[in-house]
Amino acid sequence: MNRDDRDKELQQELESHLQMAAQDRVDRGQSPADASAAALRELGNEAQIREVAREMDSWAWWERLHQDLRFAFRLMRRNPVFAVVSIATLTLGIGAATAIFSVVYGVLLRPLPYRNADKLVRLWEVNPKGNRVSFSDLNFNDLRSQNASLAGVFKFWSSVDPVTFNNEAQRIGTAYVSRDFFDVMGIHPIIGREFAPEEQKVNGSPAALVSYAYWQQMLGGRHDLSSLLLKVSNQSTPVIGVLPAGFYFPDQTQIWLANELHPETPSRTAHNWKVIGRIHDGSSLNRAQAELAGLAGRITAANPQDNDMASVQMEPLRQALTNDVRPALLVLMAVAGLLLLVACANVTNLMLAQAAARSNELAVRAALGASRSRLIRQFLAEAFVLCACGAIGGVFLAYTAVPVLLQMAPKNIPRLREVSLSLPVLLFAIALSILVAVALGVLTAIRATSTDPQRALAKGGKSQGAASLSERTGRLIVAGQLAVTMLLLIGAGLLARSMLRVLSVDPGFRTDNIVALELALSNSDNQQRRVALLDQLLSELRTLPGVTAAGGSDTLPLTHGGYSDGVFAVLNPQQLSDKSRQLIARSAANGTEELSQSDLKDLTDFFIPLFQDKEHTADADYAKASDGYFQALGIPLKRGRLFNESDGPDSPHAAVISESLARQMWPKDDPLGHTIEFGNMDGDLRLLTVVGVVGDIREASIEAPPRPTIYVNYRQRSRGLQKFGIVVHGNVTPGTVLETARRIIRQLEPDTPVKLSTLDEVVAESLSSRRFNLALVAAFSITALLLAIVGIYGVLAYSVARRTREIGVRMALGATSSSVVRLVLERALLTAAIGVVAGAVMAFLMTRWLRSLLYNVSATDALTYVSVALILLAVALLAAFVPARRAAKIDPMIALRYQ
Repeated sequence: MNRDDRDKELQQELESHLQMAAQDRVDRGQSPADASAAALRELGNEAQIREVAREMDSWAWWERLHQDLRFAFRLMRRNPVFAVVSIATLTLGIGAATAIFSVVYGVLLRPLPYRNADKLVRLWEVNPKGNRVSFSDLNFNDLRSQNASLAGVFKFWSSVDPVTFNNEAQRIGTAYVSRDFFDVMGIHPIIGREFAPEEQKVNGSPAALVSYAYWQQMLGGRHDLSSLLLKVSNQSTPVIGVLPAGFYFPDQTQIWLANELHPETPSRTAHNWKVIGRIHDGSSLNRAQAELAGLAGRITAANPQDNDMASVQMEPLRQALTNDVRPALLVLMAVAGLLLLVACANVTNLMLAQAAARSNELAVRAALGASRSRLIRQFLAEAFVLCACGAIGGVFLAYTAVPVLLQMAPKNIPRLREVSLSLPVLLFAIALSILVAVALGVLTAIRATSTDPQRALAKGGKSQGAASLSERTGRLIVAGQLAVTMLLLIGAGLLARSMLRVLSVDPGFRTDNIVALELALSNSDNQQRRVALLDQLLSELRTLPGVTAAGGSDTLPLTHGGYSDGVFAVLNPQQLSDKSRQLIARSAANGTEELSQSDLKDLTDFFIPLFQDKEHTADADYAKASDGYFQALGIPLKRGRLFNESDGPDSPHAAVISESLARQMWPKDDPLGHTIEFGNMDGDLRLLTVVGVVGDIREASIEAPPRPTIYVNYRQRSRGLQKFGIVVHGNVTPGTVLETARRIIRQLEPDTPVKLSTLDEVVAESLSSRRFNLALVAAFSITALLLAIVGIYGVLAYSVARRTREIGVRMALGATSSSVVRLVLERALLTAAIGVVAGAVMAFLMTRWLRSLLYNVSATDALTYVSVALILLAVALLAAFVPARRAAKIDPMIALRYQ
């Protein structure tokens, strides 16, 4: 039965009841007219009876909801400006929060796409200083064989290698993984197979598994893998399997090879490997942590002379992957939440103003029997309609904003490809909209229904009580808006000052007019071929018109996290025994892997005491550079000489050290002529002689202090040289440099891919994270400021409109226009001052969470606080000026007739 039928049936019942009551009175002697009137009086309010009867209907809730929603839409049609402004404001707030949450969810919260991913952990060695370091080969082997808490564990490292297919060379992300990789990660090929035993041993047959995307895009999606042959680092490598779509561990990896193809390093202090494990189903993270920490102690106790592993630390893999970006993303999520709060405050003010204007309507409805809960439900319905429209607009805004965010985001953020408007993100938007609707509806309803309807009706709607209450509430909300806006602006100001401080730092090298080329060299044993390629490339680049200097290094400043680092020892050549000299010479010719076990033991027994002498050892970065490198970057020579043509492969190995290293190791002595043992970096044990001292540079990050650095000549130490960056300084176009480089490479090493950029671009890329954070916080802060301006203007304009009669009386009694303007501006300034003070207190308490994102700026920087406060006060006065001028132009005669 539909509603019309139920209403007809109810009408018939009421009419039948009235007829029976009237007939009973007629039977007792009353006239028909008097009987009908008495029956109506006895029945009471017919409309209220109908409402009570409908309330008892099982479908009454749906009818009430339908009524409330229709009424809400009618109000929106009647007040289109209010509806458009409210929906646009909510769209902005919900859209910003949803867009940022999509990034936070995809990077931080989304479960890893692996089997039982919560059991995956990242492991580190912990050295005696308490620092986490990568694993050595021997410590990894002992941990893998002796632990009882891990179902499996593997080691890996990743790089960008030259990969050639169909005569096309590219720089491809490549990972070298040990056995158990597939079982630990819970991933297996969807086409082909895993590594065979003969492909997982030293000097075994190379084989590769590829990602689904690489197989589709580069290999044509061929199911016959036997026809697919890659050249990886100049080695022919057949494709044996394709991994499932979406699998890219480590991040950006497209090709996986067996780690066991390379010989292990015999030193337990050679920290080369990242390690991932899977905890047994019957164990827990804390239990496994305790067991492995004890195991580390036993391993070190069994090898006390050649081990610095004090403990083992583990962390859930999802957390380990995102440690570096978590603070910044959480700050951005909080900023988006604050923007949403400002937007909600604006809409609340608009709804309160609408409710005050409807005070007569609400009083009439209450007088006719509408309960307070019934009125509250009506306001909730209106809020839900607004928030539903805002949510739809917000989701659409997020849908368009997420690709822009991903384009702006730094490339080093992990799991970016997993960011999307997924179902959890949409559920977040829906839940957020419901929460906002409830908050807006309840707050507005409580304020709107707090007035006594009898008093409101008795005053004929001319009482200013409801309006005054609404105005005070509105001013309080605006003060809250300004407080939140000040918090956001202070955050943006601190980040902006940090950015300026970073940009003012001298990195120690020049960046203007420098073209940078990054080469991915083959991983072959033909060292002479690599050196010949680089020699000819540098020689021809130096002859280009406009080039003033050209050189290179295995790692360019501000790329790939900086240079490699390790422990070196200051060693007098006279300390070497004759046998040690012979073994070093043999290892220089054939590599340490060609030495016998007894010879390796003799070398180890010699070097261990040397590196345990803390007085003559230290940490330093290690870079392989060419002559011309320091000249091209403008790194100043402080003492001695730079590399030159005399530093050939058969000459004594030369080292150029940084100024900070010279001060650290030889504070009162001349470092020139001293000899250094740093062979643990590349396996070349020949001593290095210090020939020069250069200025310090910030090679890892502009924000990190310079590190002590030892530069060696790439012609003398070319072993393991797999990448090389060339810098060319002068008035030359990047295209000319690239074309020359490609021509030479095609002649000598056609499988070597090249990446071209300018050093200014490299510096800009190194600051992309800071720029991304600043751009978003600044955008949200400015948006919040605009919303606060609208809020101030709206409250004051509403106040002036409601107080027209009062202002008219004041002016009729002699008040001047300037005094009226001052009255309005004083109220605005008082509201703004309250917001500024509250915002300053909030910022003082909360900006400590920003400390990890700041550089050389205090989280309580007085200049930032004062500047933002002055800006907000000035903006508040500016927003109040238009309503103040409008109040000053009120005609007293018209105002006295107002309402």
